[in-house]
Amino acid sequence: MTENGYEDNTAFLGEWGPFQQMVFFLLCLSIIPNGFTGMSIVFIGDTPSHHCLIPANANITGEWRNHSIPLEEESGNVVLSKCARYKLDVIQSFSERGYVPGIDVNVSEIQHETCLDGWEYDRGTYISTIVSEWDLVCADKWKNPLTSSVFFCGVLTGSFLSGQLSDRFGRKNILFATMGVQTVFTFIQVFSPTWVVFCALFFVVGMGQISNYVAAFVLGTEILSPSKRIIYSTLGVCMFYTIGYTLLPAVAFFIRDWRMLMLALTLPGFLYVPFWWFIPESPRWLLSQGRVEEAEAILRDAARRNRVTAPEVIFRPVQLEPKAGKLVAHNICDLVRSSNIRWVSITLWLVWTILSIGYFALSLNTSNLAGSSYLNCFLSAAIEVPAYTMAWLMFRCCPRRLCLFSTLFLGGVVLLCINLIPPNLSSVSTALEMLGKFGVTAAFSIVYAYTAELYPTVVRNTAIGACSMASRVGSISAPYFIYLGGCSKSLPYILMGSLTALSGLLSLLLPESHRMPLPDTITHMQTFPGWKKRSVY
Repeated sequence: MTENGYEDNTAFLGEWGPFQQMVFFLLCLSIIPNGFTGMSIVFIGDTPSHHCLIPANANITGEWRNHSIPLEEESGNVVLSKCARYKLDVIQSFSERGYVPGIDVNVSEIQHETCLDGWEYDRGTYISTIVSEWDLVCADKWKNPLTSSVFFCGVLTGSFLSGQLSDRFGRKNILFATMGVQTVFTFIQVFSPTWVVFCALFFVVGMGQISNYVAAFVLGTEILSPSKRIIYSTLGVCMFYTIGYTLLPAVAFFIRDWRMLMLALTLPGFLYVPFWWFIPESPRWLLSQGRVEEAEAILRDAARRNRVTAPEVIFRPVQLEPKAGKLVAHNICDLVRSSNIRWVSITLWLVWTILSIGYFALSLNTSNLAGSSYLNCFLSAAIEVPAYTMAWLMFRCCPRRLCLFSTLFLGGVVLLCINLIPPNLSSVSTALEMLGKFGVTAAFSIVYAYTAELYPTVVRNTAIGACSMASRVGSISAPYFIYLGGCSKSLPYILMGSLTALSGLLSLLLPESHRMPLPDTITHMQTFPGWKKRSVY
């Protein structure tokens, strides 16, 4: 069935009745946990100030204890070394002889050793994080960015599996199954005894997190009318994600222990169980599976809620596809089978991957900016509100390619400009980073809705899942872009800025979908520039 045919047959429902309002707000509410689950690593995985622990029972004077840690320069400041101390047995020997550090002994000439007795962490900001609990510092510092990457590996796996499962078993079933996975495994994660167990559970949480986000996005896109679909996909879903993201620093400010913070962020997930009885399956998906009676039953219930009368026959048999009566099964291979859909898919995969690097690297970097990590995280979340609002306004009246190109190019150029700011103007650098986050966030909102418009109903959820899966290559590598800042502070911004601007140019190659009907089959797709449409399906 064509897009216009479906819209004509369901026009009796109206555009914004109680049924559509219920679906809109319940699906948006289901997105809130994704905002604080995905970004919680900013606080639970932050690295407090630390230095080598000098055991309390070490037989040295207070004066020698104060001189037991070497000094080193870090970002222009002299600080205690994080990973070395003076050899404790040598210091004990000098202390027993009554030598005075700096007078009788040139302390800088004493040999160094690693932190054999562990580390002492600053408790001023956090009671505990996974870094302070499992000593993910110095020789084990590489485990910290790997923790985030493991989560995004789970997101990658979820993107691959959930799209195909949702297209096969239904949007609603996968939505609630993956919400349950996310909630239950985050709760189990609170009791992780080791870093390895924490990462294994974090992987599963990542699988659930992206799966329910994509399922909710597609479900709302297919149920709502065209005018409300734009609001839902560019403003509704994204704004409620931001609500969750904004709540994260507020909750983390009052709960400084990582286990208690995760517990507090997990419990709201159990409140979504009653939503099962109010959120319906997608009638479009049911029609694509040949389940016409179930689709009509949902629409008749919607008519009852909207207090309108449904026609006796909503979908006439002659309108339904496939015409031969044989149901055509679709899978991820269909995204590259013909030249037209192949080039659309490859271009979108590249854009999503690069966009994901910028978005997640900037989001995870807030704890490394000057000032309070809580305030920086809040600003990073709050800047998404005007970004999503602008994306919605642009999406209402502007060509899709122009929307995506302008926001990506803005983000890329601003990130490149950060390198021109002197180190003493840290507030200006932070402001530019937030402006870059503004452009990248707006682009992320636009690319989700744009992708949903380009692909047909029969592979839409699979396509968005595949694009999301491709983008996880970017999100998996994003923590290491931040890690590069330890070598050169300008390098991450050069890489992120250049790649983001490049992805903006790539987006100009995509077909235009502005004011075009939402395709239901692969033959209804818009043509990639330079390719002729072929009747393959």
